[in-house]
Formats: sequence, C-alpha cells, structure tokens
Amino acid sequence: MSAKAALLSSLKAGQLSEVTALLRYGFLSKDQTQYKTLDSVPPRSSSDYNRAMCYYFLNFTSRSFARVIQELDAELRHPVCIFYLVLRGLDTVEDDMTLPLDRKVEVLRSFWQILEKRGWTFTENGPQEKDRVLLVDFDVVIEEFLGLKEKYREVIADITKRMGAGMADFVSGKKVVTLDDYNLYTHYVAGLVGLGLTGLFVASGLENPKLENQDKIANEMGLFLQKVNILKDFLTDVKEGRLFWPQAVWELYVPKGAGVEALAKPENLDRALACLNHLCADALDLVPSCLDYMSLLKNQSVFQFAAIPQLMAIATIHHFFNNPLLFQQSGNKIRRGLAVKLIEQSTDIESVKRIYYNYALSINDKNGRRVGTNPYDESFLRVSLACSKIVKWIHVHDKEHGKVRAAGGANGTFWVAVLMAIIAILLTFSMLPVAH
Repeated sequence: MSAKAALLSSLKAGQLSEVTALLRYGFLSKDQTQYKTLDSVPPRSSSDYNRAMCYYFLNFTSRSFARVIQELDAELRHPVCIFYLVLRGLDTVEDDMTLPLDRKVEVLRSFWQILEKRGWTFTENGPQEKDRVLLVDFDVVIEEFLGLKEKYREVIADITKRMGAGMADFVSGKKVVTLDDYNLYTHYVAGLVGLGLTGLFVASGLENPKLENQDKIANEMGLFLQKVNILKDFLTDVKEGRLFWPQAVWELYVPKGAGVEALAKPENLDRALACLNHLCADALDLVPSCLDYMSLLKNQSVFQFAAIPQLMAIATIHHFFNNPLLFQQSGNKIRRGLAVKLIEQSTDIESVKRIYYNYALSINDKNGRRVGTNPYDESFLRVSLACSKIVKWIHVHDKEHGKVRAAGGANGTFWVAVLMAIIAILLTFSMLPVAH
C-alpha cells in the first residue's frame, strides 16, 4: 500500500491519530534499513557482497520484519537476520505446492545440514513461488551463517533441524485434525521461532539468562502469532489446497458431510462466524503467556522487536473477531496507519499493557453485543473468560509494580469481565446445541 493510500484509509476511518502517526513515521523516524534494491548492493567482488545480499533478501522477503530486525542492537542484528532468512528458505520449500513430495521432504529434513554446504543453491521452486529468488542465491546466506559466532550457529541449526523435521511430517501426510495437531503444527512453524529467538537473545548477553527457562511462554508467543495468521489466511489457504484450521473445530460447524470450504459460502456465514469465534477464543487464551514473556525483557531493541508483531496480532484478532469479511475477500488486514501507531506505542511494557487492555475490553464488548445473534455460536463464555484473564493479568502486574490505573481501569473492568462471564454461563444453559 502506498503512503497516500494509507493516509486516505485512515482518514476515511476517521482516525486522525493514525494520520499523524503515519506522517511522523514517514518524515521523522530514522529508517535504518539497508540495501532495499539490487542497485545498492556492491559488486560480487566486494567483501561486503554476501552480507549486503542478505539484507537485500531480508527487505525483499519481509517488509514488516526487515525494519525491526535492522533496528536491533548490533550484536543481535546479523544473527537474527540470518535466522530469519534460513527459516524463510525452509518455509519457501514447504509452501511450494509444485515440488514433488519426495524431494520436498528430503530438502526439509536435511536443510539444517545444508547450512554447512558452501555454494549450495536451489532452483527447483516453481516460477510463481514468490521467494524462490532467495533459494536461487542461498549460497550467500550460507556464507554469512558460517561467519557467525558458534553460539549463534548452534541455536539456528538446532531450530532449523527441528522445524524441518516437523514440516516434513505434516507435508508427508500428517493432518491438522485435532487441537493437539493444531498446537503441534503451530509449534513447528512458529513456536520454535520463539524458542530460537530466545536462545539468540540470551546468547547475545543482552537479555536476562532467566529467559532460557521460559520455553513454555516463548513457544506460546509464537503460537499466538501463527494462529492469528492462520485465521487471516483462511480463503487463500483453502483456495491453494492447504488446510490449517483444525478439523475437530470446523466439523462442528459445517453442514453434515461438508468440507471446510463450505464456510466460504454465503449461505453458511453464521456457521463460519461461529467457527471463527471459536478459534479466536483459542488464540486469545495464549495472550497472558505473551504478556509474561514481554514483561521479562530488558533490552529496549529486543523488547520492541518482540512487542511489535504481538501488538499487530492482537489488533488483527480484534479486527477479525465475528467479522464476515474474513470469508468474503482475501488480503484483509489492519490499516497501515494503525500498524504505524502501534509501532510508536511499542516502547515499554506499560504502553503494551494499555493496548492489550483496551483491545481486551473492546473484544469483550463485541462479544457481549453478539449474544443471541447466531444460533451456531457457543463461544461467548470462552471469549469472555479469555478477555477477563487478559485484564486480570494487567491488574495483577499493575499491583505488583505499584501502578495505579485510571478510574474504570483494570480492577473495575476485571469485575465487569467476570460479571460478563457469569452472564455467559447463565446464557449457555439456555442455548440450543449446534444444529447440523
């Protein structure tokens, strides 16, 4: 989206604070991204060529992560960049539906060993695979990986090995059927990222060594991000023949004998929204772990690196909760102006708590207003409880750190959320079961 389109979108929504955030971000913030175009990369004969190409590929494959990675402290910046590119290469192999299955599995399982093979490149991706260029020139990533300190290489290779094996299991026939399958898949593709980043943070010496013992919350931070992405990409994934919504959930809502694609049909919109809200509740249950993790971070650049995608995720789930647009058009996401505003507010745990607090209240409000509007939707109680747990976490953290929230703040609103949950219990007993 162009800067002009982003400004118009925020103006149309009546969000003047987003407009001012966009203007500040465009004109006042210091953009540290390098090598945005091939023209800016030095010639192959230069000693800086491999490193420069890595940052070109970082910018090419992820506009959202490129800037926050390059704003990390110098000690972490390059290891995280290489970690991202290695996993992006792995993901490009997994995503390509044109690759023969045997070949795909072979590459996924051996990718961690490929990191030691100087000169290795991969040209077998289909021409439409958007990030194939990264693998065509993957030898530059390998060179930079081999130049990292051993403590960083060990973390990256270990996570790559575990992730590649997990991806191979799923592309070989394992399906996302149960909620356990759903949690396992999101662990492989995102939870492991959280574990790997934690390992890099600690290895750098910039973060608290106690993070090493926080595997559960590091994993669940990744799960939250991935589950929100899986919700967002429903139409695209169904169209491309990839299925990540757990069957144990969606089969509760589709007409008897129908597949998950039935949720995209207009006549099944109520069923689709009920399924969506069920999965939103499942994702919201992970938020207290995300807050736990962020509250432990000490380094400013690491904190913002972790907080920005988390804030985008809670804003995205707020946007999609009970929203028919998810089943009507692809490419839905939060406004760029809102994204920039959230980036500006990602400076410390108090700012992040305030944002989560406001979104929890707003989701709870949306949740209350939909009661009785959908005969298939029985997730009201669970959503209400998830929101109350977020507010409770904030209230407890405020108390532990001597913070006083304004009138109507976390303490009062927590009891409002509890009351909503009690009402939900009473209403649940009067609701009819889901009809098929």
